[in-house]
Amino acid sequence: MFKRRTKRTWPAAVGRWIYPRGGWTRAARYVSHRLRRLPDPADKIARGIAAGVFISFTPFFGAHFLFSAGLAWAIRGNIVASLLATFFGNPITFPIIAATSVELGSWLLGQPPVPLPRIVASFSYASLELWSNLGAVLSGAETDWSRLDIFFRQVFWPYLVGGIGPGLAAALVAYGAARPLISAYQRRRIKRQEKRLGLTRRPAKPAADSMFNAE
Repeated sequence: MFKRRTKRTWPAAVGRWIYPRGGWTRAARYVSHRLRRLPDPADKIARGIAAGVFISFTPFFGAHFLFSAGLAWAIRGNIVASLLATFFGNPITFPIIAATSVELGSWLLGQPPVPLPRIVASFSYASLELWSNLGAVLSGAETDWSRLDIFFRQVFWPYLVGGIGPGLAAALVAYGAARPLISAYQRRRIKRQEKRLGLTRRPAKPAADSMFNAE
């Protein structure tokens, strides 16, 4: 009953990931709205946001949700906020994140820098090589892990090492910006709810006065 009438094709799914329905502005407003309305203290939500932003700088594509939830749990942050914050890594920011992280990591490890097109191609080839070898293991065919070894040494490991510094910096900035904004929003929301429900404080009349008025 809840399935699509027409199944979405792979090109359409990729297109939606690159450019979501309604545009990135609408998607950003939706994420912001969900983050502000989470039922947790602002500090806990901000820790979750920081966890999601930090994980966006790691090369664990396909497992960002899992790692962000684990990190949020470890630092006692809001897990839902961490999942939403992984959208900091998107088709617009990923090229910048990947190029910066790999270049910094290559420099720290004393390796030559890797251009961005090669980074993207390396992830594609590595995923295909991984599935191919897993299929070969099941079928008993010969496996070849040489390309994956090159990928891990030249791309994945520099990406992981180089993403730690920028990821921590971005996470701290996200935490510092999100905490006061969410706290202010929650205070305004509480005041609006009190005003709507008529819960504003009023001076209570003494019990004796109410008794004389009854007489």
